[in-house]
Amino acid sequence: MRPLLLAPSDAASGLPQIANADDLIRDLELPTLLSAMSGDDEYIWGIARQSLLLPLVDPPSIRYRQEALEDALEHPSVVRELYDIATEAVESEKERFFGMFRDNPDSTLGGSVRLLELLVPMLRRLRAVADRHVAEFGSQAFTGFYAMLREQLSDEYLDEVERHIRNLDPRRGVELATRMGHVGETLDYRVLRPRRNGWRDWIPSVMSRSSYSFEIPPRDHAGFRALGDMRGRGINEVANALGQSSDHVRGFFAGLRQELAFYVGCLNLADRLAAKGEPTCMPIVAAAGEADLTATDLYDVSLSLQFDERVVGNDIDGSGASAVFITGANGGGKSTFLRSVGLAHLMMQAGMFVGATSFADAVSTGLFTHYPREEDTTMQKGKLEEELARISEIADHIGPGALLLCNESFASTNEREGAEIGRQLVRAMTESGVRVVYVTHLFDLAHSFENEDAVLFLRAERRSDGGRTFRLHEARPLETSYGEDLYRQIFDSSRAAAQGGSGTQP
Repeated sequence: MRPLLLAPSDAASGLPQIANADDLIRDLELPTLLSAMSGDDEYIWGIARQSLLLPLVDPPSIRYRQEALEDALEHPSVVRELYDIATEAVESEKERFFGMFRDNPDSTLGGSVRLLELLVPMLRRLRAVADRHVAEFGSQAFTGFYAMLREQLSDEYLDEVERHIRNLDPRRGVELATRMGHVGETLDYRVLRPRRNGWRDWIPSVMSRSSYSFEIPPRDHAGFRALGDMRGRGINEVANALGQSSDHVRGFFAGLRQELAFYVGCLNLADRLAAKGEPTCMPIVAAAGEADLTATDLYDVSLSLQFDERVVGNDIDGSGASAVFITGANGGGKSTFLRSVGLAHLMMQAGMFVGATSFADAVSTGLFTHYPREEDTTMQKGKLEEELARISEIADHIGPGALLLCNESFASTNEREGAEIGRQLVRAMTESGVRVVYVTHLFDLAHSFENEDAVLFLRAERRSDGGRTFRLHEARPLETSYGEDLYRQIFDSSRAAAQGGSGTQP
């Protein structure tokens, strides 16, 4: 039995563990997103992190998961009930059987029986959920899961399993049959079905002439060892078979909990965003290189989760664009928009909804970020050297179909050098089939691409009074980023505070 709620088969359909996980976690503020998904459940945190950082690259697999998530969003209480059953099974098993040893057939048989006594009722509960709700779900994942439960866990089958568990319970004793060899050795052990106890079984054996018995003296340790060896040889095959069965059921519940944890995390996040009135949508996914980045009302989910109010969303139509330059007013929302693009891609390739009214794009073979870092306090590297070292590391792993997000890269040197390095980087990446979204205040860099067809320019909006709307629109780069606005805002505030404190006039 396999849940198959996250993918249509056990075959891997995602990327291997990405090399730049730490950078993505920091640059895209993933802890905020993961906290909203997990609530207080550390297990869901880990599964959500794994799902985001092991993205799917096969569009059919993504759509398979999207359809299952749509089912989960329509029936959240059912999905949470399934998750609770799986969690109870896994946690109860850990609590009761932690440290269970299988160093001999007796312990294997006894531990397996007790484990199945705990887990079989959980299987019945899962079947009951399937019976009640099978008609309400439409995705391939959940309908297949329910069909598997109803087909393989029928009442007759579970009744038979429970009969076998009772018959094999070593606490009721074990009855064996064997054949004697020429020199008295025992051969061909068989475990017999326990006989039903009738009133004749309570009559002392001396009253019955149909059987023989023997007693081992209390201090005959060799006799006890010999009897134990006989019992072990007799139940060995049964114990191994039952041990494998209990491992299979335990593995099923562990896998089910893991897969449902992803959907419960998505439900938690959806509840948080819905409470604020933030829009979400299921993205349209295409294979690498087959679609362009388009979105309406795309917003930074991590930023939204930090405030009670809704945050500003933006539109983008990247049709035919292999590079997008984002310029404009300082403090105008450029870096926030860049982060919204990165988060949307991670969420899309995990099979999740995204924070937008609509979103469509091709999968990326890898998502990479190049954001500014703090100065090296050990003085081993200058800022430019550190930036170049990180770009070199990215170049070692990036390939065609990947997406690179650059946020004020190479601003640590002068504009002429920074623009030249940026130009060479963007050209090398786009010629290699890598898409680039670049936030920069280096006018020389952005301006040098103005006459190229496959480049989109977005500019952060600034009102005539210097106010920021945090909206971006298609526009050519300007030579100024309006840093004077921030200068006046900060220093006028400081001056007003100083005057208020001293009581003097300028």
